Amino acid sequence: MKWKIGTATALAGAFAAGILVGPLVGAIAQQDSGRAETYRLLQLFGDVFARVRAEYVEPVQDRDLVENAINGMLTGLDPHSAYLNPRNFRDMQVQTRGEFGGLGIEVTQEGGFIRVISPIDDTPAARAGIRPGDFITHLNGATTQGLTLQEAVDQMRGERGTQIRLTIRREGEQRPIELTITRDVIRPQVVRFRLEGNDVGYIRVTSFNEQTEVNLRRAVTTLRNQAGGNLRALVLDLRNNPGGLLDQAVQVADDLLDQGEIVSTRARRSEDAQRWNARSGDITQGLPIVVLINGGSASASEIVAGALQDHRRAVVIGTRSFGKGSVQTVMPLGGNNGAIRLTTARYYTPSGRSIQNTGIEPDIEVRATRQDPQQANATPPREREQDLRRSLRADGGTPPAPSVQPAPLNLPPGLAERIQRQPPEGFPAFDATRPETDFQLQQALVLARGLAANPQRRAQR
Repeated sequence: MKWKIGTATALAGAFAAGILVGPLVGAIAQQDSGRAETYRLLQLFGDVFARVRAEYVEPVQDRDLVENAINGMLTGLDPHSAYLNPRNFRDMQVQTRGEFGGLGIEVTQEGGFIRVISPIDDTPAARAGIRPGDFITHLNGATTQGLTLQEAVDQMRGERGTQIRLTIRREGEQRPIELTITRDVIRPQVVRFRLEGNDVGYIRVTSFNEQTEVNLRRAVTTLRNQAGGNLRALVLDLRNNPGGLLDQAVQVADDLLDQGEIVSTRARRSEDAQRWNARSGDITQGLPIVVLINGGSASASEIVAGALQDHRRAVVIGTRSFGKGSVQTVMPLGGNNGAIRLTTARYYTPSGRSIQNTGIEPDIEVRATRQDPQQANATPPREREQDLRRSLRADGGTPPAPSVQPAPLNLPPGLAERIQRQPPEGFPAFDATRPETDFQLQQALVLARGLAANPQRRAQR
């Protein structure tokens, strides 16, 4: 359709009536008694569009203006709603299949800068030393202030072998950190595993994409074979796992539960509420499980941790999780126009707890680093969902009724006292290549072996 209208007012009217109105405003007109106000607001939008199009200092493309307006509408709602242009929509589809190009880093936006939620294991970002909580202040020397989250992500993505320079601001460092990173095709190994000793299986899940559940099953089978029938417990590490696909979180929890609710969602309309339940069959055959979480554990990883915790199927240790308990639905737009990612519901654990803004509190808090009580107030806490601008409230409307009331933790006598809550003085600095420097993991192993040594505890799960 071609438009040739001389004045801004005329264009505004045509834009509102012809481009924006269509079936959308037709539906509003039938349902909304305040439709006159809706028309006035659409007229305002059309007027601004026309003025920018006609008077901006440089020529602008209509598509750019409309896409920016759509993205502004969505990002103004909450931190996770956004517009995906056609290229970004294709990238997202590739990423959920388990392969994408770029640095291998999960980010959010805070204080006008880009904040790292978590680097993905064995990617250029992780190898370069990027840490959760880092602020990315510049990309190739240009500030990230003023960029939308999607614009920053677009700049960090690119062809394999190309380089990008990141400027990092890190807590505790007085000077910015400059990193030059070479992009690569990211094929993250979402499930890693190994035997600890000859009796405890360690499984780390780094994200929830289409490959997660099948790889978890493979990990459990392989660990059983490696242990030669001596596998006595599992440690499931969800630290710095930013989440991913809801169906994969449900399947992973289902694999570890024999029955009961896994998660429920509550949307704007009560008829859109959903509930997922576990089917019979536990792939571990009842082995004790310890789940590790921290402030980088978000969304799908919180669903798994919350379900296992509420059913007392696992003991959760570490630090409070990120608190992203909202559901984003990706809605493709017709005509190769990309998609919108819209927050449509909140998650609730089987006991009726909202994950949003609250996160999962561990059964036993274990810190990764030593904290000096005199310095506790001097160091700002790690930011979580509740600290993000425009984050949703924990609850909206009436939450679903609890499907389970968690039983007391009921650890074997003396076991809780054996778990140290923070590293002792002189504990070695963390080195990802040396598991013995991972204090939280070491405590998880103590707990797992203590649970395995108590048959009564296993029978009461």
